[in-house]
Amino acid sequence: MLRLTEIRLPLDHPEGALRQAILQRLGIPPEQLHAFTLFRRGYDARKRSAIKLVYSVDVEVADEAALLARWGGDGGVGPTPDMRYHQVSHAPSNLEERPVVVGFGPCGLFAGLILAEMGFRPIILERGKPVRERAKDTFGFWRQRQLDPESNVQFGEGGAGTFSDGKLHSQIKDPGYRGRKVLTEFVAAGAPEEILYISKPHIGTFRLVSMIEKMRAKIIALGGEVRFQSRLEGIELAAGQLVGARLASGEQIATRHLILALGHSARDTFAMLVGQGVTVEPKSFSIGVRIEHPQALIDRARFGAAAGHPLLGAADYKLVHHCTNDRSVYSFCMCPGGQVVAAASEPGRVVTNGMSQYSRAERNANSGLVVGITPTDFPPGPLGGVELQRQLEEAAFVAGGSDYSAPAQRVGDFLAGIPSTALGGVEPSYTPGIKLTDLSRCLPEFVVRALREAIPAFERQIKGFAMADALMTGVETRTSSPVRIRRGEDYQSVNTRGLYPAGEGAGYAGGILSAAVDGIRVAEAVALDLAGRSP
Repeated sequence: MLRLTEIRLPLDHPEGALRQAILQRLGIPPEQLHAFTLFRRGYDARKRSAIKLVYSVDVEVADEAALLARWGGDGGVGPTPDMRYHQVSHAPSNLEERPVVVGFGPCGLFAGLILAEMGFRPIILERGKPVRERAKDTFGFWRQRQLDPESNVQFGEGGAGTFSDGKLHSQIKDPGYRGRKVLTEFVAAGAPEEILYISKPHIGTFRLVSMIEKMRAKIIALGGEVRFQSRLEGIELAAGQLVGARLASGEQIATRHLILALGHSARDTFAMLVGQGVTVEPKSFSIGVRIEHPQALIDRARFGAAAGHPLLGAADYKLVHHCTNDRSVYSFCMCPGGQVVAAASEPGRVVTNGMSQYSRAERNANSGLVVGITPTDFPPGPLGGVELQRQLEEAAFVAGGSDYSAPAQRVGDFLAGIPSTALGGVEPSYTPGIKLTDLSRCLPEFVVRALREAIPAFERQIKGFAMADALMTGVETRTSSPVRIRRGEDYQSVNTRGLYPAGEGAGYAGGILSAAVDGIRVAEAVALDLAGRSP
């Protein structure tokens, strides 16, 4: 098969136009085109009055070799790559040790699945609850302000990505097409097939719940084991080699291969690792707020008269501004047609995040509006970033009234430097609720200054972004892990053999897809080591 890229057609092109465009691109008569399938569909909305759909397709043609010779120098025509997943190993029949995976978010889910598919019968430990029980606890916190520190937006089956927009696109390099393995497994578990070809695929929270349950069942059917409410409390070492895992229950599991698929909020586990001498270093991350606008405003700003077109859906945006104080402000985890959610995992602290359902049909668009920080901005030591996060989250808890309401402020008031006392035209979506105040009370001064410079700059890109009634809710502190658990080229900890840091919490991914891909890579490294081969 051949792959053709960058086929551009009008948004409302007639049926058959794509086939005709393929024939024109290849310069062949209709009878030589046997079939074609859609590989990717995106859009180019830089000219709102002339939005284009951009296609990539895989085609079956007569005399493929001749067409490759004719068009091989054209960057838009080439052979279709083999994107099937190929296992790197298989468990030997005399395998005695079972690998252990800690964490059952996207990284741990796919690490466990890959190991199970190769016959290694992994043991997966998740500190939280099964996804449906976890969902009940999370919605209960949002409605009743009763936080379960072990079952919430951050902890439990599915990881933090379960309560998000379910975005499945990433900018990581993926020459092995592991991302395709992720998407095909999601489709097999019930995701819409369109995630295989739309340029910005997403799933949404409610669909993710049933999908994760099906994938768990597949792992178990392949010989894996999933243990919930099983928190890692320590690791057993012998001369720098991992030899076991110790659980909070007191149970010890003998293993020489443990994948640390921690989420970015596993602060107690980070502290345990530091205490046991594992090399952990502070890492840059970002802090800020969630900002909400009417989704209709964002649709009009991005798509003009085409706003509401079914092939475009709810509009998103990606913004960045480099400030005069040498800070960068950018939009993060943009959720079209979604809601701002309470994402705390520790008592007495307030954290925000964004979430959308598959339909993206809620009235508001929301996004993190965050400022990059480095280890020089927070207390010294490997856990200095965690300390800063806690300080800001505690300040937000107090500013919100100390009942898990979140502090919020209208954009117009924030820019003017005055507390908000009344809402405008944008209704807050955050539950349990908000308290209008002055957000500068719970953010560092340099963050406030950077945001006040960036918001008017973003207005020049999206008309209405700086509208006075837009609402800012704080604080957003969990953009990525504040630590990196250092690993070498063999994916093992640089000073603890048998310990495999992986995914977002370890500092090697950001988002569902990249975390899942990293889980696959690390699982492959474990499989090869168990089989006596080098990764």
